[in-house]
Amino acid sequence: MGRNTRKRRTPLATKVIAGAAALAIGGGGLVWANFYASAHEENGGHNATKSGGTRVATINCPDVGQKLTRVPRKARWGVARELARLDRQITDAYTRLAETRQAQAGDASYVDNAILAPLKDKRAATLDRIGININRAGGQAPRDLGRFARCQGVPAEQPGGGQGDGQDDGQNNGGGQNDGGQNDGGQDNGGQDNGGQAGNGPVADDFIRIEDVPPNSRNLPNGLAANGDGGSTGSFTTECGTNENALRNSDNVIAAPGVSNGAQHQHDYVGNQANNAFASDEDLANGETSCQNQGDRSTYFWPVLRIQDGTQDIDQGQPGGGQDGNVGKIVAPTDVELKFVGNRTSDVVAMPRALRIITGDAKSFTNGLNNANTAWSCTGFEDRQVTDKYPICPEGSGVVRTTNFQSCWDGQNTDSANHRTHMDFVEADGTCSNGFQAVPQLQVRLVYDNIPAPQIVNGQVVNPFALDSFPEQLHKPITDHNDFINFFDEDLMNEMVECINSGRDCQ
Repeated sequence: MGRNTRKRRTPLATKVIAGAAALAIGGGGLVWANFYASAHEENGGHNATKSGGTRVATINCPDVGQKLTRVPRKARWGVARELARLDRQITDAYTRLAETRQAQAGDASYVDNAILAPLKDKRAATLDRIGININRAGGQAPRDLGRFARCQGVPAEQPGGGQGDGQDDGQNNGGGQNDGGQNDGGQDNGGQDNGGQAGNGPVADDFIRIEDVPPNSRNLPNGLAANGDGGSTGSFTTECGTNENALRNSDNVIAAPGVSNGAQHQHDYVGNQANNAFASDEDLANGETSCQNQGDRSTYFWPVLRIQDGTQDIDQGQPGGGQDGNVGKIVAPTDVELKFVGNRTSDVVAMPRALRIITGDAKSFTNGLNNANTAWSCTGFEDRQVTDKYPICPEGSGVVRTTNFQSCWDGQNTDSANHRTHMDFVEADGTCSNGFQAVPQLQVRLVYDNIPAPQIVNGQVVNPFALDSFPEQLHKPITDHNDFINFFDEDLMNEMVECINSGRDCQ
């Protein structure tokens, strides 16, 4: 199990934004506004998400999975299925929300009575089953799990979305990859719908011209900053292609093992070709790989990008695709760079076989920024990065997504109940805290030279591109995330460690 006694760090991105004036750049002007309530205020999310008589844009429910840090191994698959059921309940409620706008207009209490109240009842029953699963396996379920049953309607006038319920429970392990100052402005869900080809985003305020982003808006990635005494300065690059095989599914074998369509959005996969919700460690260890070095059978995956130009892809009527509000033409990256780097202050140790790391948060729009880890930019402008907006790149420049993973490991566990507490980001001085050990840091850089720049016309976005997301997350760029499972063979992992610790660049 992951430890539950570690020092909690609040990411600088959250410190800068929460309760402070965030700079929003949209529609051609600069506007200062207080968009986010503090994630650490008492019931901060609730104060910002009362539905009242205003139009509700989306639904904000407590992310129960992040609060479950002590789940016996025997109960984890059963709990994962119930957590996926909670996600599906939110999706069904959001779908009903989107389909009943006329009824809502005539009845100010419609959302509360017809959507949120039944959702609460369904969630309460599911939470009860989660508790039973944990207790039957010899664990101790958190007291009063039912307090997480209630969800909130997020009005269109609350552009930042909710901050979740009880975010300061000690389960959030660091924030963005560099914790630099971001232009984390709010999201404007104005108008009569939530924008986008499927009516659930994105909107014009989800985009920004890269030229309008200040240079040096983020710090250097942890592994590329100046190394201190004893630092490990080498690197190891693995070439695994760009998903030329078009291997995609809407599963997530880390967060929702054994659950078909557990992610409710499509992922691109490179590396291991056996990845689906039902793959065991042995399945993955014996799977084929797209990596040039066959000793790397690791799996690397992230949500797909789509161009919402009115066309549909082959999954238009399928779970994870059109059924879950993910529409438009899927575009694969034209370049994928997978690099492992060292630690600024120490040598790194080998990653254990089957180590799982999730970075970023697919539910950041409603959860808040504690686990957000997103960097959007354009080729030729990569000193300008944003977290909460998609970049509009000039002609000849491609969209760039960059993710730097957590690189401090607890030295014991390949996973944890909430898939986070066994890993952590380095501290500001580059060290790992609480006895954690430095492992090679995975850095993923995705380039898309095949995405035409969207146009903003009369406050509306034309032909936008967007991430696949859970439907209620409205395709917000802040929900970008990335996943990794280590299946380097022992010899190649040892070679990686030796390269990094000796200061060499290998591949």
